[in-house]
Amino acid sequence: MSDTIRRYGVLGFVVLTIIVIDQITKAYIDGSMYLHESISIIPGYFNLTYIRNPGAAFGIMGTTSSGFRLVFFFLTSVLAMGLLTTIFLRLDPRDWWGQLTIASIFGGAIGNFIDRLQYGEVIDFLDFYVNGYHWPAFNVADSAISVGVCSLLVLFAFEKRKPNLTPQEDSQL
Repeated sequence: MSDTIRRYGVLGFVVLTIIVIDQITKAYIDGSMYLHESISIIPGYFNLTYIRNPGAAFGIMGTTSSGFRLVFFFLTSVLAMGLLTTIFLRLDPRDWWGQLTIASIFGGAIGNFIDRLQYGEVIDFLDFYVNGYHWPAFNVADSAISVGVCSLLVLFAFEKRKPNLTPQEDSQL
């Protein structure tokens, strides 16, 4: 199997796995709970709480018109996926961690994008808290995006820079 096929196969597998898990968990919550219902899983720390978020992370832009949000999130999703594709294509094919990171962000972005197209908002249900202080509820796609972005920042921060080489020297590496 060629490295290119393996590379894109890994990307596709990770992206599809995240999308499937995200959509299955959201469908389960939507079909088995009432909106705003909360089920205690670990008392004092974690609930399943069914909410719908019309905005971005932490409800940002949640009160703007639905038409504006749909256009805004469509455009930002397309731009983000284009940027992720560019980063993926520029990664060294041997950089598996980088590829998994991009795939994680890409899969999460598509998972939430599906919700926005289907409902006009995103289903969130993972509700962590301590002593009444709640982290905003989130979902599997949000988790994949967050872990991926943090990992990408670490990768960029510790990226080994090549010295300034001539094109001929660079091609010999």
